[in-house]
Amino acid sequence: MCGIIGIVNISEDVSEKLFKGLKLLEYRGYDSAGMAVINNGNLQIIKDKGKIDEIHEKYDFLTLSGRIGIAHTRWATHGAPDKVNAHPHIDCTGSIAVVHNGIIENFMDLKTELAEQGHKFRSRTDTEVVAHLIEENLKRGMDVEDAFVNAIRRLKGAYALAVISTASPDKIFCARVESPLVLGIREGEVYCSSDIPSLLLFTNKIAPLDNGEYAIISPNNVEIRRISDGSRVRKQFKKIDMGVEEAKKEGYPHYMLKEIFEQPYSIRYALNVQKNYLELMADFIDRSSRLFLVAAGTSYHAGLVGSYIFSKLARITGMPVIASEFVSRYGDSITVDDSILAISQSGETRDVLWAVEQAKMRGATILAIVNVLASTLTRVARIYLHQQSGPEIGVAATKTYTGQLTILYQLAFSLARKRGKLGQDEMDRFIEELNMLPDVIDMILKKCDREILEVANEIKDAKYVIFLGRGVNTGTAYEGRLKLMEISYIPSLAYPAGENKHGPISLIEKDVPVIGLVQDDETKKLMISNLHEVRSRGAKTYVISSSDDEEVREVSDVLIKVPRVSALFTPITYVVPLQLLAYHTSVLRGLDPDKPRNLAKSVTVI
Repeated sequence: MCGIIGIVNISEDVSEKLFKGLKLLEYRGYDSAGMAVINNGNLQIIKDKGKIDEIHEKYDFLTLSGRIGIAHTRWATHGAPDKVNAHPHIDCTGSIAVVHNGIIENFMDLKTELAEQGHKFRSRTDTEVVAHLIEENLKRGMDVEDAFVNAIRRLKGAYALAVISTASPDKIFCARVESPLVLGIREGEVYCSSDIPSLLLFTNKIAPLDNGEYAIISPNNVEIRRISDGSRVRKQFKKIDMGVEEAKKEGYPHYMLKEIFEQPYSIRYALNVQKNYLELMADFIDRSSRLFLVAAGTSYHAGLVGSYIFSKLARITGMPVIASEFVSRYGDSITVDDSILAISQSGETRDVLWAVEQAKMRGATILAIVNVLASTLTRVARIYLHQQSGPEIGVAATKTYTGQLTILYQLAFSLARKRGKLGQDEMDRFIEELNMLPDVIDMILKKCDREILEVANEIKDAKYVIFLGRGVNTGTAYEGRLKLMEISYIPSLAYPAGENKHGPISLIEKDVPVIGLVQDDETKKLMISNLHEVRSRGAKTYVISSSDDEEVREVSDVLIKVPRVSALFTPITYVVPLQLLAYHTSVLRGLDPDKPRNLAKSVTVI
């Protein structure tokens, strides 16, 4: 996601250090960057779209001079990646600058209120409302700290913020709700940043801001308080003994593992998809005669799960199609009455774009779920939903997959509401449960990692591994197979368990690992029967389930129990242990899970 760095110094210019900090934030992924400093009571800003070095060559960040400043790398969420939407953002008077990482859910309500009070907005971002809220509070006679605290108490969502104001020219005001923010100190200088790596060139004395805290930093002082009641918080700054590259992974040995553990946050961001676009996409789908879910690789598995969700919740048939097969299979039959929902993390997958281009030529409505704003797919689509998972560095998709599923659930609920297919009580219960999934995933990660490591140690030398699923978890079985195969290179099969007797059972022999997914719905008894079939022929069964009743235990050589959720949501809860299984198996086989051979993050050739 976006990257923040702020520095306040007792006597030295900070622009060069801010620039170096920006460069250390590049790995997070970004589309624009900017810097603001206060010099002789005036706010000075350089920002633009593009790479940091390109912006520096064009404007020269080092021409900014001041002992206090903030800088930012932006991964677009609200508003296109362009100069006007780049951070820092300012108020009407040009005396307050804000940088932000996260999603402000209620920004439209705040923006409308502020516009009615006469504030003029320059950008289409959610961030800019913070500058204007602080400005409005200053107009009402508050000092800068009170204006800042009053403003952040009105924000809903997830955010890390750093603010400077010419009215308090030796202080940076920081706050954290959900999105990470850390502080660093050295003699005569204090720092704030989104992460540790951007500070390690300057200091290794670090303290994290915890959720719901704000800080006021000045050259020789750090004051930390709780947002809720203003009470003081004491922090101990600890020495961090790690290099920059190690710190970029936040202590994790690989980016893939870091991104698996980021899923409580990425799912929460996906839950904040803009509701007006969600409703508009549901309108287009509802008016269509046919809906095709077109994607490749992991995104195709998300589309496959989506087809079950749409059918169950909204009584809509969504046909999942592998993008490279779409034109040959359906191209000649596409009409203006059809909708294509293209799902692509990068928005640049060539097979997906080819399918979309051909369908658009025949008049179909193009819709998209995508993680990268300003990608080709966002420009081609009539409506797109931004999943807001942030950059994913590991080649094997993890957090972007669960982000896609989270968007598909919300879209299915919008369709179900529009079509009157769910009662309000049931709808409310499902939505409440969906909103609890980040906490459930956090529990799974804490509980299952060690268990999964033991399973990985048992299967790491297997000739092949078989994944079985039914119903809504058929796609989960496919995704588990893909993850294991692409980063551990163990030949793996996945198929609907009902196909077991139609050929695949011939592969079962003594100690073949079979991964079975058992959800508590109408498929449970059938799935248990399939597991009996393979176990009686010598397979060793590893079962992922939220049930641990006698029937499930009887077919499980190893049972991996996950917290109970409605069967509808198990594709999200069950895939996390499978991601961990693939990761640990790869590492135990001496491989680099971040860089699987012959694979790229975005496949841009046919």
